[in-house]
Amino acid sequence: MRLSELKTAGRTPDLPLTLELADAAGPGQLQLLSLLRVLPGERYVGAAVWRGRPVLAKLLVGSRAARQFQRELSGVRLLAEQGLTTPLLLADGLQEGEGGWLLFEFIEGAESLADAWHAVENLPPLADEQTAVLAEALGAIARMHAKGLWQEDLHLDNLLRQDGKLYLIDGAGIRVEEAGKPLSRNRVLENLGVFFAQLPKNLEPFNEELLVYYLLGNGEHALPMQALEKQVRKVSAWRLKDFLNKVGRECTLFSVLRGPFALRAIRREEEAAMLPVLEQADALLSQGHLFKTGGAATVAKAEVAGRSLVIKRYNIKGIAHWLKRFWRPSRAWHSWREGNRLIFLGIATPKPLAVLEKRFCWLRGRAYLVTELITGPDIIERFAPYVEKGDAPEDELLALDHLFAELIRERISHGDFKGHNLFWDKDRWSLIDLDAMRQHSSDASFAPAFAKDRARFMRNWPQDSALYQLIDERLPKGLQVGGSL
Repeated sequence: MRLSELKTAGRTPDLPLTLELADAAGPGQLQLLSLLRVLPGERYVGAAVWRGRPVLAKLLVGSRAARQFQRELSGVRLLAEQGLTTPLLLADGLQEGEGGWLLFEFIEGAESLADAWHAVENLPPLADEQTAVLAEALGAIARMHAKGLWQEDLHLDNLLRQDGKLYLIDGAGIRVEEAGKPLSRNRVLENLGVFFAQLPKNLEPFNEELLVYYLLGNGEHALPMQALEKQVRKVSAWRLKDFLNKVGRECTLFSVLRGPFALRAIRREEEAAMLPVLEQADALLSQGHLFKTGGAATVAKAEVAGRSLVIKRYNIKGIAHWLKRFWRPSRAWHSWREGNRLIFLGIATPKPLAVLEKRFCWLRGRAYLVTELITGPDIIERFAPYVEKGDAPEDELLALDHLFAELIRERISHGDFKGHNLFWDKDRWSLIDLDAMRQHSSDASFAPAFAKDRARFMRNWPQDSALYQLIDERLPKGLQVGGSL
C-alpha cells in the first residue's frame, strides 16, 4: 500500500498492512501491526516492524501532513537536544503527495502514566499510590520547564514509564520559549493549569501539596496558588465546553451519525455493543423489566449479552405533543449531553452509552437513551429505617453533603429532585432522570433553581420527622448571589 492511500482507510484499516517507505538508507517496507491512536485521514500511530526491528510508527497523511511532520520532528529534536528522555528517532521522511513518517524505537513493556493513574484513581483522594503517579508526572514537567520547553497537549498519556525511566512523547505538542533557559512564570502557570485541570475535582484541595513535587524539579519561580487556581478554572471551563461539543460529533471519543432520518451518538468503545441495542430498542423494552410505562416515557431494564442496561424511550403522545417537540432537541439528547457532563465533572450518574433520535426529514420523533444500570436503592428506600429517629449512617449523610457541594460548585440544578431520582451506588449518591438538568452560567440564575431543588428534595420526608430535621440542618439553606451560602 502507498502511504497516501491511508487518507481513505478510515478509522479501522485492515491490519496488518505493508507500506513502501524510504529513508537515507534507501527504500524499505514498514509492516503496520496494530494501531494505538487514529485521526482518520490524517494520523495513524501504531506498532510496526521496520527492517526487522520493532518500531512505533507515526504516519501523517492528508493536506496537513507536511506541517504536522515538521511540528513532530521539531519537537522530538528539541527534547533530545535538551537532554530530556524521549524515544530515539530511528527514521523519518516526507514525500510530496504521499505524506510523512517518523519511526521511533519501540519501548517494550512501557506503561503510560494515564494507565498507571487508572489503576489507582478509585483509591481515597491523594492515597500514596496516587501521589506517586502524580509526583512522577510533575517531576517530568518540571524538568521540561527548566529547559525552556512545555507540552502544549499536556496529559498523562504523553508520559511513558519503563523500569523506573520516564519518557516524554508526542513531539507535535512540544513548544519552546528559549531553549536551555527556564520557562517564564506566566508560561509555567498556564501549562500547570492545563495539567491540574485534568485531575479529578476531589483532588483540588490537595493542589498546593502536589505543587511541591513540581517545585522540587524547578524552583525558578514563586507560584502563588491564587494565580494557579485562576488558570485551572479557565482551562477547566474550556475543557468542559470542548468535551460537550464532542458528544455530538464524530471524534475519537464518540461515534456520531447525523442525517434527515436519525441522529445517533454512541461512546466509541461501546459502538459494537450498542448498535444492535438501538436497532431492537422497542423489542428490548417490551421484553424487559418495566420501571415506567406509558405517557411521556417508557423505561425498562434489558439484559443484552449478559449485561444489564436501562433503555428509556421518549414517546410522542399525539400530534399536539409532536408539534411541541419536533423542532427542538429531544429530551433523550438533553439527557445524553447532561449525563456526559456529570461524568466529565466527576459527579455520579449511570454512564450514558448511546442515544438515538428518530427523524423524518429532520423533524424529530421518538428518541431512545441507553445507560448503564445501577442496582442500589433510591434514597427513600435507603433512608426508610431512619425516618423516625434520624439515625442515618454518617458516611451516607457525608456523601449527600458532598453531592450538594458538587452541584453548588458547578452551579447545576436537577429540575426534579425527588428521592426516586437519587440512588446509592458504590458508596456515592448517583443522579438519574436528567431531562431537566441545567448548568447555570451565573449565581443569579442558579440561586432560585437551587432553592427549588432543595425544597423538592426535602419533600421526600415528613416535615416533622427526625430525618427531615437532620437533613434540613446539614444541607445549605440557600445560595446568595455571589456564591456564598
